[in-house]
Amino acid sequence: MAKRKRLTPPAPQDVGRAPETKGMFMDAPEGLVPQPVRSRLAGKSAPIADMAGASAATAALEEVSTELANARTEGRLVAKLPLSAIDGSHLMRDRILIDSDDMMTLMTSIRSRGQQTPIEVLETSPGHYGLISGWRRLSAMRQLHDMTDGQRFTHILAFIRTPTSAQEAYLSMVEENEVRVGLSYYERAQIVVRTVQAGVYPNAKRALQTLFSNASRAKRSKIKSFIPIVEALGGVLQYPAAISERVGLELSQRLEDEDFAAHLRKEVNAADIQSLEAEQSLISAALAPEKPKPSAKPATAPEALAPDLQMTLTNQTLKLTGAGVTPALADRIRALLKSP
Repeated sequence: MAKRKRLTPPAPQDVGRAPETKGMFMDAPEGLVPQPVRSRLAGKSAPIADMAGASAATAALEEVSTELANARTEGRLVAKLPLSAIDGSHLMRDRILIDSDDMMTLMTSIRSRGQQTPIEVLETSPGHYGLISGWRRLSAMRQLHDMTDGQRFTHILAFIRTPTSAQEAYLSMVEENEVRVGLSYYERAQIVVRTVQAGVYPNAKRALQTLFSNASRAKRSKIKSFIPIVEALGGVLQYPAAISERVGLELSQRLEDEDFAAHLRKEVNAADIQSLEAEQSLISAALAPEKPKPSAKPATAPEALAPDLQMTLTNQTLKLTGAGVTPALADRIRALLKSP
């Protein structure tokens, strides 16, 4: 029979103190105390907790990486790109005129507050980008870069888009300009004509309906009316974006006459146009209705005043002919008309 250990009461100084189990369990033989308990007592986490923590960290990192990749693919990630890496002429631009005061205001804002709105680009090759929208902002940044001798404004904020086609890229450009600063009807019609000429769209109707799909039918109709002006006078006029809606609609109708179109092109080419006002005056004069010419009255039959003198009246013109027309007759007529 095994001998039992005799229990003894605790010492007075140990009353109320928790028993020291850590040393007891840690000093216990291997296998007597489970490893998770031994690890906790030693201040270490259990292996399964380590694995769970590492798995959660990995999942969080993968989620962030995936979101960043999606943001870049979808064009939601703002990148800081060198100005020298951006080709501003990648797409044909729809804007013709830039107001100098507006450009100065934009440059002042960027200088004091920084660039507030990114431009849109697409990657044409590794490290090189083509501009989709934001031509004014890109121009302002480049002017500021030149004004500071290249010490500042070396980079520009941009969304890197991935349009699936040239049509989508042009649509992005037009929509951005329509929202921010409205174009003239001539500028809108010009991008329609140019995209058709470049083969982006098969015809003007398709280009108009796609590029300005969010515009009202009335607005698209006005843009369509300016297309003949672009086709007939696009390479001739110096200030076409200043043509008003009223003048443009009238001019478009008159340009249906090929003779009128040829005559106007000839006049514009021959004129030494130095200002917007001069060009608009020329167009207004061409559109002015022609004054009716006075109708010619038929000449009356010659009337014999004497055997050697005949008188003819034609459209307020009195004409005397014959051998009787002498200086003496002229003196007599002159004296007769001058007499009271």
